[in-house]
This record gives sequence, structure tokens and C-alpha cells, in this order.
Amino acid sequence: MDDSQPEVLFTGNFLRVVRRGRWEYVDRVGSHGAVIIVATTDDDRVVFVDQYRVPLGARVIEFPAGLMGDHAEHQGEPPENAARRELLEETGYEAGSLTPLLTGPASSGLTTETFTMLRARDLKKVAPGGGDSTEDITVHEVPRTEVEDWLEAKQREGVWISPRIYSGLYFLSRED
Repeated sequence: MDDSQPEVLFTGNFLRVVRRGRWEYVDRVGSHGAVIIVATTDDDRVVFVDQYRVPLGARVIEFPAGLMGDHAEHQGEPPENAARRELLEETGYEAGSLTPLLTGPASSGLTTETFTMLRARDLKKVAPGGGDSTEDITVHEVPRTEVEDWLEAKQREGVWISPRIYSGLYFLSRED
């Protein structure tokens, strides 16, 4: 274990690059983690979002997700509050219930950021979704029985698939 003091190499608006010993990693500035929402509609459709991700230079299929406490009015918010806010913003759905599934590192060799995955049920469509003014999000509702084929087709089209989707699908499979 390296018990040396961290040295800040760079601080930007959203990220801080830190070195501890010989290891360089990233801290998220102004946030205390992220949420990932595994949501299904009453007719058993899995809700995904599709958005362009600048670091990859490509579109990525993901579960709805977002940061906790990334704005002053959200400082210290619990995962459930962030999940409700992000689900509504990205998909236009409100969740009747949210259940935490797991909390873990986002990328343990790269960042200190953690995420909490939550299961959203009893959805009610109340807004169009699509994200905020900085996002270009397309919402997909895919019948659970067709998800694997749909994801494979998207991958063949050159769309990236977030591996976290498969973690969420594991939890959905345990409900059957």
C-alpha cells in the first residue's frame, strides 16, 4: 500500500489529476459519486439512453445515469434523490420506487469515483426526457425479451455498449 501524500497535478472545472507515489488517477471535482438507474416500464421494457460521449468520439448505449451533488443545490444528496432527478431529466420518467442494488468503484485503476446502481419500478412518463441543454440523449424502451438481440444489433452498427448494462441485466434476471 502506498501511504505517500497525494500531489495534485492539474485541476480543471470537472476533474483533478492526482499522483500518489507513481500512480496517477482522477478525482471528480464537485461531485460525490454517480448513480446508474436500471429501469423497466410496466409492460416490461428496459429503459436505455443513447448519447454521444466525447472521450470515445462515439455514441454509447447506457442505463440512465448521472452525478450526485454536482450542483450547489444538490450537495450531499443521497443516491435515491440523484437517481430520481437523473431519471426524469434523461428519460422523462418518474419512479414510483427505487431500490439500491450495489455500490462500487467506477474504474478503480483510473478514478476515485464510485457509483450506486439502483432499480427503478412503477415508472410514470411525465416529461419528454432527452437530457439537459448540454446533452443529446435518445431514449430507448426495449422489451426485456429482445434486449440481447437489440444490444448485439447496436454493437454491429458500431455503437458502444456500456458494460454496466450487463450488470443491470444480471439483477433483472434475478427477478424472474
